Amino acid sequence: MKKYSARFYIFLVVLILTVLLLFIPLLTTEHYLFASVIFMIGSFFPFFLRFEWKKVTGRELVMLAILAALAAVSRIPFASLPSIQPTTFVIIIAGSVFGAESGFVVGALAAIVSNLFLGQGPWTPWQMYAWGMIGLASGLLKNTWFMKHTIGRTIFGILCGFLFGWIMNLWFVIGIIQDFHWSEIIAYYSASFLFDLAHALSNAFFLIVFAKSWIKILSRFKKKYGLLL
Repeated sequence: MKKYSARFYIFLVVLILTVLLLFIPLLTTEHYLFASVIFMIGSFFPFFLRFEWKKVTGRELVMLAILAALAAVSRIPFASLPSIQPTTFVIIIAGSVFGAESGFVVGALAAIVSNLFLGQGPWTPWQMYAWGMIGLASGLLKNTWFMKHTIGRTIFGILCGFLFGWIMNLWFVIGIIQDFHWSEIIAYYSASFLFDLAHALSNAFFLIVFAKSWIKILSRFKKKYGLLL
């Protein structure tokens, strides 16, 4: 029952955040800092529910903070390379090792923290949503072929690269373009293909080269201290 309730609340929060993004564009374009705070609180909500069901130790919170910081800081040195960064890799690993709630938290925090250095804007809530969804999906798939094998993780990373770009394109279509036509939308999505491809290939590279060692280290830490089981 507790597991069912946790899963239910995760999807409830995601549904609410999705509705806010899609149907209240004014919130993210004119009041993006307020929207970012809402997203940050919303991303923590499913995780905080676990305090009611299971004792959460300080080590768990510290580990999430470290992973979110790594995901955020790792984006900064690659800022001059469009769409190439290890942030998505860190988020995928966090979700696959520690679960859906943790993956969503790390993804959402990585966006807002890294933008403290790279610049906040109407895109921030959408980045929080996109990376949060990637972390969530990684956690939901952690016991499947996608997360258990190198080929599966690589395919998933490539898909996430394109998914992130498509979500960010949707922000531009909804928040910026007033009177749009399908031809314009198709043209805009087509124009972003190379950037999305660069993101997808960088995800594949980091997952192929570093995923096994990261998963081994984090899983050992998780088992040793009984974190987020």
